[in-house]
Amino acid sequence: MYEKEIYRQALEKWGKIPQTIMLFEEMAELQKELSKNLRGKDNIYSIAEEIADVEVMIEQMKLLFEIEDDVKVWKYRKLKRLEERLRG
Repeated sequence: MYEKEIYRQALEKWGKIPQTIMLFEEMAELQKELSKNLRGKDNIYSIAEEIADVEVMIEQMKLLFEIEDDVKVWKYRKLKRLEERLRG
């Protein structure tokens, strides 16, 4: 519950558009770190940090669009499909 309140406050303070843009930026930073890793850089801690940033922003998006339950349903479906493909 504490985390959700922080997410709500961030959305209230900065708004929908800036926080959506911030998600784009955080995803790009994660992409950059993953790319560096594929090229041989030892940057595991940077990857972890960027994943955390993306997760924080995704949580805000779930609140913003009021889709927490929908995301859970889709995640379950996607995992079931992945499981079936792995057995396949």
